[in-house]
Amino acid sequence: MRPDDITLTGGLERARAGDAQRVGAITADAFRYDPFNLWLFGAFAGIANLFHLQARRIYVPRGYCYTAGDEGACMWMLPGGDAGFSLPNYAAFVFPTLWHCGPRAVRRGIRTGAAMDSRHPDFPHAYLFSIGVRETARGKGLGRTLIQPVLDACDRQGLPAYLENSNPANTGFYSACGFAPLGDPIHPEPGSPPLVPMVRQPRRS
Repeated sequence: MRPDDITLTGGLERARAGDAQRVGAITADAFRYDPFNLWLFGAFAGIANLFHLQARRIYVPRGYCYTAGDEGACMWMLPGGDAGFSLPNYAAFVFPTLWHCGPRAVRRGIRTGAAMDSRHPDFPHAYLFSIGVRETARGKGLGRTLIQPVLDACDRQGLPAYLENSNPANTGFYSACGFAPLGDPIHPEPGSPPLVPMVRQPRRS
């Protein structure tokens, strides 16, 4: 799958380098009360740093990101893309997290990344790192508008899509989009909230 295989409609616009700040701000705001991220960081500053970092250094330059104005955003990695962290990226995660959230949050973040990597599928797929809608824009169907373009492209290309669901409240939404659990939930530490791996098989028209 290539970016040209994806059709954005309904006011969605692909994010370019100058849009990374907005993508990070929208998704951080959307995950402000996410149970897994609150456990991981314990403070919004840590959540905000992670999503800004991912938007600026990984998903806008290397992946496929798009926005719905200032209300919603998606960060995808298309098949064959590289979401790995370089040493400068690790530094950009560790030092602000240590400052704002403490050493335990750094440890939890490293363990979470390792746990996610160990369960990441090795078959070709589109990976949804984050989909976020600001609280003030929820309940209008914007989530479905955001997720659908890449799912439609997956169907045309015969490719699965994959994500980790960090909030049980979103299970119904992902299920309605065709995602189903893939194996057991991920618990980076005993007693942590679950990250639920979910996969969506392509649909035939």
